[in-house]
Amino acid sequence: MQASPITKLFLDGREFLVKRDDLIDPYLAGNKYRKLYKLLKTPKESLLSVISYGGTQSNAMLALAALCQKKGWQFVYYTKPVSQFLKEHKEGNYADALSLGMEHRELEENLYREFIASLCLDTGADTFVVHQGGADEGAQEGVEVLAEEILHADIKVDAIVTPSGTGTTALFLAKALPMYKIYTTPSIGSVEYLQEQMSALATIPPNLTILQPKKKYHFAKPYREFLEIQQRLEDAGVCFDLLYAPLMWLTLLEQCRDEKILYVHSGGVSGNTSMLKRYEKKFGKRGEAEASPKV
Repeated sequence: MQASPITKLFLDGREFLVKRDDLIDPYLAGNKYRKLYKLLKTPKESLLSVISYGGTQSNAMLALAALCQKKGWQFVYYTKPVSQFLKEHKEGNYADALSLGMEHRELEENLYREFIASLCLDTGADTFVVHQGGADEGAQEGVEVLAEEILHADIKVDAIVTPSGTGTTALFLAKALPMYKIYTTPSIGSVEYLQEQMSALATIPPNLTILQPKKKYHFAKPYREFLEIQQRLEDAGVCFDLLYAPLMWLTLLEQCRDEKILYVHSGGVSGNTSMLKRYEKKFGKRGEAEASPKV
């Protein structure tokens, strides 16, 4: 597979470079391609099934469903109980993953954590468990390929930026590119929580900086400023996801004003279908949102 391209984006009078990992594949794209790179290279005869767990609109879930379909592996995905509405009106990543052959299994709330903790203990050699969001030491290989692509591009930037859920991509990218500053921000929880997630995988290198957002946001909750910055970025020529990118871009514009930036597009735009419905329910349709003041 060819290296993803690097394009220019102009915003607020500044030029940004964007590593278009979102263009790698319709489903297996962005940081999920990097995190699952080692599994993607695994011979299909080595496994019979893959197990994972998490949310019903997860980008990692959809990427795994696509990967397993290509390999001919069974894919079993565990979640907490889902709403009756979603069962009756399947949409977004959930619907796409089911169409790709995912077997969805629900666990009762009080049994979920214990069952997930036991997964790795109870699986055989022909079954591979992917932790939620792809947070795994095996992701390092794919992120190192990303680092090699950046070095080969021979670009002149001061820092590389990518948003974080578990922080896996940012962590391994900083380890692979010690000559660059790496910026990220926590999309889920606090800076301290993100540091804990990273430290469980490896020692956090000194060139990695976790930027603290000026305002506390709840993950996956619709915010008008998120929709507005996403629309401004799309107007500038690049569509980003509504879960991780808006907070990263807002924080980047506020705190990194004078640096030449390479932004690693982490993909996930397939999830915008279901997220936009939530935004429309809260703020009205796109045209109404565009009439509000710009960020």
